[in-house]
Amino acid sequence: MGLFSGTRPDNLGVRDARLAPPKRTPNNVNSQIDRNADPVHYIEPLRYSGDAGQAWAALRRIVDRMKRVTVVKSEPNYLYAEFSSKRLGFVDDTEFYLDEKAGVIQVRSASRLGTGDHGVNRGRIEYIRAKLAQG
Repeated sequence: MGLFSGTRPDNLGVRDARLAPPKRTPNNVNSQIDRNADPVHYIEPLRYSGDAGQAWAALRRIVDRMKRVTVVKSEPNYLYAEFSSKRLGFVDDTEFYLDEKAGVIQVRSASRLGTGDHGVNRGRIEYIRAKLAQG
């Protein structure tokens, strides 16, 4: 890890079908919050059509092909990956939860340190969304 990797949070994972709430800083996004109450942190979940297992496998392939990523935990309905920045090694904790009941993949992506991220967390999720849409 880099100079600015920080400490892995202890509140990650799925509890009662929910990912951790967003941090108060603007450098994170979460699909399981109210869009109207918190538009700064809200991001649409990843939608899929067809088989949930195939969508989940496609998500895993996309994440595995991304740069500077370490998959920390991979379960049948939960994926946790750490993404590090190229120059200084800032780490973002990114989680995915396959919510088959809702027919979506819930997401949370948050910088460990600082307050700003220049839209990196949101951009990463939107990149993954675009790749999933490509099939």
